[in-house]
Amino acid sequence: MSTVAESQVESIVKPGKVSIYQPDQEGLIFPEMPTFKTAAEHRQYLKEHLVAACRAFALQGFDYGFAGHLTVRDPENPGLYWTNPMAVHFAQVKVSNLICADHTGTVVEGEYAINRAGFVLHAAVHEQHPDIVAMCHAHTVYGTAFAALGKPLAPISQDAAAFFEDHVVIGDEAGRVAVEVKGGNKVANAFAGAKAAIHQNHGLLTASRHSIDSAAFWFIALERCCQQQLMIEATGATPKEVAPDRARYSREHVGSDYIGWLHFQTIWNDLIATQPDMLD
Repeated sequence: MSTVAESQVESIVKPGKVSIYQPDQEGLIFPEMPTFKTAAEHRQYLKEHLVAACRAFALQGFDYGFAGHLTVRDPENPGLYWTNPMAVHFAQVKVSNLICADHTGTVVEGEYAINRAGFVLHAAVHEQHPDIVAMCHAHTVYGTAFAALGKPLAPISQDAAAFFEDHVVIGDEAGRVAVEVKGGNKVANAFAGAKAAIHQNHGLLTASRHSIDSAAFWFIALERCCQQQLMIEATGATPKEVAPDRARYSREHVGSDYIGWLHFQTIWNDLIATQPDMLD
């Protein structure tokens, strides 16, 4: 993974087809997925966007003490991962205090310690799935509440349909603290072909085969969908669901890694304008 190359674009938008979000509007401003000349240039981009994802989580109120991990695979050394430092608030994460660790949680670059217990889940997923480049987890209010139900998200809206047949519920190890290697392996098994998981009695996790931008946006979206479903169920009414064929259509068009990346660019642009210190 040395660059975000054309082959990666084609895996998201099929060759010969144009995304509904990429109409023929030559000459107008539209976010473009970057390419890089060197691994160092790519690494800097990944680190900056990892920090932006942490800052976005802070704005969303996803902080809970030192809990919560965001990781992205190094473009030159795929067995290493950049992540947020231990016991540093999401709002205080910046490029200069990121740390790099291996599968075992051993820090190989950076001054801060790593939360090895929480890192177990990420390390297992990354190690078992070489195609997964980024992963997010945080102890959020609605995601944790919804996870206690031990059931999948229902396709009750177009936003929720983005996760239709693209997320799993992990019920095993439900009553145990999710810090054991055994638990990490079960989480890794669940991420075969899925972008999100609801870990019963624990919370939400998302992963991306493309970017930290995508993993972060789909985490934000999943938390929001959990909140919406909890609100609807609290009324006692039975929501009408999107039909399976239409839910699949929505997922294919608005639930891809590319669309997740595209959504996150609005967040990136706002953060660059309002929190430039994150690049320090």
